Amino acid sequence: MPEQDGGQRLALTSCLELLGHMNELVKNGGQVICATHSPLLTALPGAEIVEVGEHGMRRAGWGELELVDHWRRYLADPQSYLRHVLG
Repeated sequence: MPEQDGGQRLALTSCLELLGHMNELVKNGGQVICATHSPLLTALPGAEIVEVGEHGMRRAGWGELELVDHWRRYLADPQSYLRHVLG
């Protein structure tokens, strides 16, 4: 399922709702394959996560994802990121 057009990320509440639907699919024997930039969607309990990056492809736990690390650092200190884009 592609993310919204224009490169916009899914809103928090929409991600949580989608996560609930994904969980129901898995509970009913389904398989979900999802390519995303959302740390919420990668947090599905029991998910097998494959991260793609400069390192190639690797299996990773949620807390090991570069995506999660960047969000943690941004939320801890937004200015350390914003100074690069806002000048």
